[in-house]
Amino acid sequence: MKKLFAYPLSVVYYLFFGLVLVVFQPIQWFCFRFLGYQAHKKSVDYLNACLLGCLAILGTRFRFDNPYQIPANKPYIIVSNHQGQYDIPPLIWYLRRLHPKFISKKSLGKGIPSISFNLRHGGSALIDRKDKIQALETIKNLTSYLKKYKRSVVIFPEGTRSKDGIPKHFAKGGLTTLFENMSEAQILPVTINNSWKLMRWGAFPLDIGVTVAIKVHPTIPIQKPIEECIAQVEGIVLQNFDKINPRKSS
Repeated sequence: MKKLFAYPLSVVYYLFFGLVLVVFQPIQWFCFRFLGYQAHKKSVDYLNACLLGCLAILGTRFRFDNPYQIPANKPYIIVSNHQGQYDIPPLIWYLRRLHPKFISKKSLGKGIPSISFNLRHGGSALIDRKDKIQALETIKNLTSYLKKYKRSVVIFPEGTRSKDGIPKHFAKGGLTTLFENMSEAQILPVTINNSWKLMRWGAFPLDIGVTVAIKVHPTIPIQKPIEECIAQVEGIVLQNFDKINPRKSS
């Protein structure tokens, strides 16, 4: 019965989702072209607020738990597990004071109204996952921008989303590059749970009545040895998951 109701609600959701992306494309372009970074960032913030509003059509609720006062005048490396594409709008909206940028796959930089424009022009890094040298060099270049303007980066070290909510152990390459090149930054661990349920049946229909929990943990400094620091962050982010899938050997 629940899935039966999910079909018409998903149709309505996708109509509003597409409308929001189309409307914010020219708004972003105008802000970026004529008004500068701050105006463009505001347009991206409100784009993602509207995307969260679209999810309310499905009865989706977000429980954002952040009891900490996080100063906004320094760079942060926001390290989170990854359960799906719906992890991103709440991170952008609820952590907007930290100016979060993303490390995304190169293919997302084309073809998606509003989202692709922001990835290309909003300070994020687009990487080719098949080219590890290019990916690490792009991340390294991103760190210079983040340090200069005191902005933050979101990284999902699992490398891909979890389709069943069970996380994978963190890959070390991207984290190591960030930690080595942003030693003055603070690490902000974040745990996301239940967002995978939105797509438990695939892209259509989306599930209804899902409550997504996002928990922000206390910041920690980057410490050496880097491998131990990565293990510490992984332990914090994934501490409440009963099972962690091993990474496949490459």
